[in-house]
Amino acid sequence: MITRREFFQAAMAASALYGASGFGRWSRLAAQQALTQDQLLQFDDFGNVTLIHVTDIHAQLKPVWFREPEINIGVGEARGQVPHVTGTEFQQMFGISPGSPEAYALTSPDFEALARTYGKMGGMDRVATVVKSIRAARPESILLDGGDTWHGSMTSFLTKGQDMVNVMNALGVDAMTSHWEWTYGTDRVKEIVDTQLKFPFLGANIFDAEWDEPAFEPYQIFERAGQRIGVIGQAFPYMPIANPRWMFPEYSFGIREERMQAVVDELRAEGVDLVVVLSHNGFDVDKKMGGRVRGIDVILSGHTHDAVPEPILIGETILIATGSNGKFVSRVDLDVRDGKMMGFRHKLIPVFSDVIAPDPDMAALIDAERAPFQEQLEEKVGTTESLLYRRGNFNGTWDDLICDAIRQERDAQIALSPGVRWGTTLLPGEAITREDIHNVTSMTYGACYRSEMTGGMLRTILEDVADNIFNTDPYYQQGGDMVRVGGLAWEIDVSKPMGSRIGAMALADTGEEIDPAKSYTVAGWASVNEGTEGPQIWDVVETHIRKTGTVRLEPNTSVTVTGL
Repeated sequence: MITRREFFQAAMAASALYGASGFGRWSRLAAQQALTQDQLLQFDDFGNVTLIHVTDIHAQLKPVWFREPEINIGVGEARGQVPHVTGTEFQQMFGISPGSPEAYALTSPDFEALARTYGKMGGMDRVATVVKSIRAARPESILLDGGDTWHGSMTSFLTKGQDMVNVMNALGVDAMTSHWEWTYGTDRVKEIVDTQLKFPFLGANIFDAEWDEPAFEPYQIFERAGQRIGVIGQAFPYMPIANPRWMFPEYSFGIREERMQAVVDELRAEGVDLVVVLSHNGFDVDKKMGGRVRGIDVILSGHTHDAVPEPILIGETILIATGSNGKFVSRVDLDVRDGKMMGFRHKLIPVFSDVIAPDPDMAALIDAERAPFQEQLEEKVGTTESLLYRRGNFNGTWDDLICDAIRQERDAQIALSPGVRWGTTLLPGEAITREDIHNVTSMTYGACYRSEMTGGMLRTILEDVADNIFNTDPYYQQGGDMVRVGGLAWEIDVSKPMGSRIGAMALADTGEEIDPAKSYTVAGWASVNEGTEGPQIWDVVETHIRKTGTVRLEPNTSVTVTGL
């Protein structure tokens, strides 16, 4: 007799074949200049329950360029496993043809040429078209937003997230969870949740800090197609570490694995037929949690921006990763019977903005949200001759440009820039607008500080961040990517234990070895300390680009990585 896990493995194989056949069609059609919306949205309905997942939109209302990482290092059990496989290895793993639309959407090789071939991706008016298409076929679909939605653009910063709240209400989201939303502060989050959202703001792991009691709705139960679906919200666990605690002192977060098990058990006791976790843990944390908490059917993963074309099977739990910036929408059809998930079909839908028609109502709303700021958004600051991107374990070219700006405008020997994952891409030859600068810098604690640090303190900072990224236990991976550094040549061995990963360090300009006891002038931004003083980072970068005129960046060879 076939077990349910064996059935899932067969379903996984079917999902992979289904996706591969679709990808093959895209390649042939693109070659014939006949890529169509119908082909992108084609899906053979399956089962009786449909989930729609978006996550990590980072307030990108319009189509964007977004280059996927070329380096995403996995350590411990994650080494060589999805999502820590990139480039041509990723293409080979999933049977993706080089130069194809899916190669462009999911990997970094030949990005510039493929971008000019296939165009921008995303745009919430295109996402609305995808969602409406799925709902036309499956009217009882559940649309779930994984968070990092209200933050990451100039308009979201200027409106304190209001533009995205209005758009997601119009999209018809059924529930969301959170991360960067909290950087607007407790009062603003509560104002939106209590008076504006038309759907639940879920966080089973958000507790009142004083009373140690649950502070937000942990889950929502949906009645769909005669089934009861329990959706649990899991907010980003490390808010007070990765972001400023003083902005939301009333709340504590954490993975809270025991709490998750208790909530799953509560839902099962209430007779739900399907348990879904809407998570902002990050992929590796979700994978570990899914293997330890009993009774979860589906994990919709967010935070680490991974776009994976097939579900990952963890026991009898499927893990879905939908990427970021509105580039993809995941559709998951499930066969739910007798209180069990008996099978599934999945598609990671790429949102090619030149192929998918914008929804007119959503397009009009987006234009209205942007209209008051249009002149500021579109003002040209400079031009780039380099591909400007961010995303990967170490510096991208946007990060190099930001570090150059910090060092020059703040007269510092060394620049530190946070290893955040959000930030869009610009192609060589494009104008750099004020909006483009905000897309990689916009936040509520963007003061660019200048201070003195000893060489020993610099090493401690790098070691601490490295352990957040390369700890072999996913539950101790508490940050984004590695802090970006300018003016410093340094070595890192990712295979070594905590406190011993950072090797030789030297000033990049002179080659002088860093002295642990000597002080150096260091400038940076995104300090989590309250009262940080300095000009806003976007002003620093804009001033630098205006002086430079045309940006040209040499390849960054300042970081030596070993232990891979």
